Amino acid sequence: MSARERTSREATVLTDVAAAVQPLGLVVEDVSVTPAGKRRLVRILLDTDLSELADGDHSSIVEPLSLDAVAEATRAVGEALDAAGTMGEQAYVLEVSSPGTDRPLTEARHFRRNVGRLVRLDRPEQESLTGRIESSDDDAVVVNDGQESVRVDHAAITKGMVQLEFNRADEEN
Repeated sequence: MSARERTSREATVLTDVAAAVQPLGLVVEDVSVTPAGKRRLVRILLDTDLSELADGDHSSIVEPLSLDAVAEATRAVGEALDAAGTMGEQAYVLEVSSPGTDRPLTEARHFRRNVGRLVRLDRPEQESLTGRIESSDDDAVVVNDGQESVRVDHAAITKGMVQLEFNRADEEN
């Protein structure tokens, strides 16, 4: 979840939405409710529930959410919010998506979801480390910088970001 404080409405939306998407194998990454003219904008960020991975699996690639999965989740979220009356009588616009590549990697599960991707890790009093995530567990992430694999404790990372790649060097054309 986001580190910012939630309003009581956002907390209620989070509870309703989490229950609605759990049967779909999804988890809520973030919820925001903001005024948008006479309506409210409800943004929900979802991702795959990693608890369904095999125990001890720290290195398999987690596929991103498909458009079909997001569409199914959007229906479930809308129905849950309407049934619970969480948003009251005021109209709202619902946006459901997955976190983008520009979202900082701040928790162990964020690194686990990005196994196989190129990342940049900022560490205090050391050079930044750019490499491909090989594995990640609750304590650390293993990144290969092209020459060696380096294990970095999550607590030692001040900032982690996925690096965009248009053509991976190791992909066949």
